[in-house]
Amino acid sequence: GSYGNEADTWRSLVAASGILAGFLITLIPYCSLVRRIKARNVWKQSFLYCVGHRIVSAGRTFYEGRQESERTILMFCVFCGVQIILCCGFGMFGVFLTLVMDAAVLLLLLREASGRKQIEHGLKEIAAGDLDYKIDLTELPGEDNLQLAGIVNSLGEGMKAAVQEQMKSERTKIELIANVSHEIRTPLTVMNSYASALARGGLSEAEQREYAATIAAASESLSTMVSNILRLNKLENQEITPNAAPYDLTRQLCDCALTHEARWEAKNIDFDAQLEERVMVLADEAMMEIVFNNLISNAIKFTEAGGRILLRQVKDGDQVVVTVADTGCGMDEATLGRIFDKFYQGDTSHSKEGNGLGLALVRRVLEISGGSISVTSAPGEGSEFTVRLPRMPETA
Repeated sequence: GSYGNEADTWRSLVAASGILAGFLITLIPYCSLVRRIKARNVWKQSFLYCVGHRIVSAGRTFYEGRQESERTILMFCVFCGVQIILCCGFGMFGVFLTLVMDAAVLLLLLREASGRKQIEHGLKEIAAGDLDYKIDLTELPGEDNLQLAGIVNSLGEGMKAAVQEQMKSERTKIELIANVSHEIRTPLTVMNSYASALARGGLSEAEQREYAATIAAASESLSTMVSNILRLNKLENQEITPNAAPYDLTRQLCDCALTHEARWEAKNIDFDAQLEERVMVLADEAMMEIVFNNLISNAIKFTEAGGRILLRQVKDGDQVVVTVADTGCGMDEATLGRIFDKFYQGDTSHSKEGNGLGLALVRRVLEISGGSISVTSAPGEGSEFTVRLPRMPETA
């Protein structure tokens, strides 16, 4: 009797344990389901969704790896296969579904054709010369059509920019030819007039010397201008490359300033040179001489008698900064915008000597030397040109 009671007790414990285990096993997916329901992602975390997602991803990977023609053939085969299955397996209902699929494909093709028609029209408009034409993307059906239309719109913008750049280049060439013609004609006219006067005779010895000096000055001006044109052209075409070598910039600035000493003293200009003792740079010394001679010469040219010119050179980190400032006539915004253009002269009356090539040369030399130049100016307040060059590190 006691043995039977003990067996019943064990059976009851086993049954209770089974019920508890079953409850726990059921509770785990239940809690997971409740959590997914609260997170609103029941479908995305379901087994069917995971399997379907993997199948679709594998199909997309395979599909995107094919060529366009292979994709079309593949889609056609899938479409035909589905229709055959529907017709053979579902009878009249399958035929009805097939017709619905055909109608849907027809609508899709019509939408695609409509989009392609808009794109074709846009291409014709651009080809006819309307570079401002834009295909309306807001109502264009199909992702492929949207991408293609965006490319067509970008094509029109690119062609418009290219045409504008070409027109600008042509205008620049015309202006260049006109300026060269003007600048060459001026000294040639002077030389011709004074040479004719000398040929006629009847001049005193002093007048003959004066006329000969004028012809020589005009000839030198013409020669300088031609040399500058050739030099600038070679620089722009990269036919001249800088022959960089270490040299003392302070010494060069002193030499350039002393070259023009007679000119500033003749105009009673207060020339203030604030230079450090020694600053080494790695550059083409001959090319940099063009830069500083031009800047100092221009400062003297446009500063009235009794004015002031400042030549300053200071180190700034790994650069050296050279400033040439004057108290001359200054420049307005329009002149500042074109001061580095070839043949441009702020002095439109051409009463000052020069041909408008100096600053164009300066900027090009600095560009190929790794330097830069900037200018600040205002009418009646003078001008300040700032040159920046990389300097060599100091050695102990």
